[in-house]
Amino acid sequence: MINRVVLVGRLTKDPELRYTPNGIASCRFTVAINRIFANQNGERDADFISCQAWRKAAENLANYQRKGALIGLEGRIQTHSYKDQNGQRVYTTTVVADSVQFLESRSTGSHQPNSYPQQQTHYGGQAYGNNQPPMNQSSYTRVDEDPFANSRGPIEVSDDDLPF
Repeated sequence: MINRVVLVGRLTKDPELRYTPNGIASCRFTVAINRIFANQNGERDADFISCQAWRKAAENLANYQRKGALIGLEGRIQTHSYKDQNGQRVYTTTVVADSVQFLESRSTGSHQPNSYPQQQTHYGGQAYGNNQPPMNQSSYTRVDEDPFANSRGPIEVSDDDLPF
């Protein structure tokens, strides 16, 4: 069984940071995502997805992101139900974020008063059994560097090296 969600959208309001009685950070937020098709009036509708992050991801999201910020997240769908004041059963659906990425640099997102790192930031789902340490950013190849800049001509490849 698979329960994975990947979303890219904008925050509809400032994230709300709270702590459980055990001191674990929790952050609820809503992501607005434009639909790829237009409605009958030629306008594009949007979906507003309720989300939640935990621990360090929650703290960083609340500290560094504001309404309108473009974020990406990966997580899982979780449903709950409760009885309201009238005794009616109410069902809710939330995306629980395992990882959150900040997708705009500070210069692009001028509507954000707080500063945050210029590079894409990843906060892995430590709350969900992912005990692997975060990857070292120095191991990544920079996108703006040409990997073939040092070569002085065509690359020699023998027929034995080709897979077909």
